[in-house]
Amino acid sequence: MRGIGRLVAFVAALLKLTLIAATATMVLCIAIQVVMRYVFGRTPSWSEELAVLMFSWTVMGGLALGVREGFHVRLDILINRVPTGARPFAERAIDAVTAAFGLYLAWSGQRFLEITGGSVSAAIGYPIEVLHALAPITGGLIALFASWRTLAASPAERPADLAP
Repeated sequence: MRGIGRLVAFVAALLKLTLIAATATMVLCIAIQVVMRYVFGRTPSWSEELAVLMFSWTVMGGLALGVREGFHVRLDILINRVPTGARPFAERAIDAVTAAFGLYLAWSGQRFLEITGGSVSAAIGYPIEVLHALAPITGGLIALFASWRTLAASPAERPADLAP
């Protein structure tokens, strides 16, 4: 179990690094686009498309990281009605359902990738599979992180500054 925990932690650390790089690239692309538009009166054709690709990864990767770290969007309406003693089991059930959602996202994203294969982006000309691969990658990461939460019995922590 400990080895799997280390692997999951390594994947999460790698994900964090890619999210930082994607965010920095996105901000740089937007800054270049603004400077080029308002200072030089011309915008590069590639900057907006690259920024959108980086934004897409930031959102999708952030969603997966949120599952691991427990900062994803969740409604506590039902879990707060569960008796205190049963909450850990309810949390495990929620994590298991989240893992199932991740598997479904990976599967359906892979199917979408197969359907849309062969296209290229308009401005840069990269294979559109790069953008569409984000869904199955994110689904796999969500399934991994939620499965680990289910097995490791680590329920989502409620931030101390939030009221119950």
